Amino acid sequence: MQNPQQVKSAAEFIRARLGKPHDAKTAIILGTGLGDWAKGLTEVQSFDYADIPGFVPSTVQSHAGKLTAALVGGCPVWLQQGRFHLYEGRTPDEVCMGVRTLAELGADNLIITNAAGALNPQFNAGGLMGISDHINFTGLSPLTGPNHDAWGDRFPDMSRAYDEALLELAHAKALELGIRLERGIYIGVTGPNLETPAETRAFRMLGADAVGMSTVLEVIAAHHMGLRVLGISCLTNKNLPDCMAETSLEEVIATAGAAANKLSKLLNSVITAL
Repeated sequence: MQNPQQVKSAAEFIRARLGKPHDAKTAIILGTGLGDWAKGLTEVQSFDYADIPGFVPSTVQSHAGKLTAALVGGCPVWLQQGRFHLYEGRTPDEVCMGVRTLAELGADNLIITNAAGALNPQFNAGGLMGISDHINFTGLSPLTGPNHDAWGDRFPDMSRAYDEALLELAHAKALELGIRLERGIYIGVTGPNLETPAETRAFRMLGADAVGMSTVLEVIAAHHMGLRVLGISCLTNKNLPDCMAETSLEEVIATAGAAANKLSKLLNSVITAL
């Protein structure tokens, strides 16, 4: 379980250094290759992860490694530009430090994005998928250890980890914008190796529509603290086990960047509607 005092110290550090109060109820986590959206926002103030007590530096290519107070169409938001992963050697506590801090800063809604491989053969690379549910295939949980009762229950119910009303809002806004938004189940793995054909078949048999190396632990932590969660995956490649094409991080980032325009429009529309 996360150290509550460490989370409180991180939030106090940020509040003390803000030029003015930032009453943001919505927070966004940007995944691999999706950082360009932040460049078009009105930035209030930004903090490097390395400077925030309790945070660790981001080591992933394309992750800015900053927590930012910003405005989206005049609406105040918290923005986590990049995240922490198990494959970096991070613990579940370190992976979820950003989410816990965002909640401590007052966020009620969390929009979490990621780059993911499409497992559903009807989904295409470059598309977007609204996450309706997830499978935690990491074998880990950020709730292991003594529970902090002020945050949430010892055994939180996970039947509605992703907020149905937020997902419906995202689909409605996508329809207005003419953007195809799939709906599906995300399976989270540790990485950093990509999937074998046999693993792709197994994940599909489990019911997963997309696979990635993040999100599931963060969502557990967010749900534990009572945040409403909207998850959106950018589908960066298509996993077809019988004709598996090789891919690389560079290709994943490039495809995510190509889909970023659609994601940016959708995020702007959803956030201003909240």
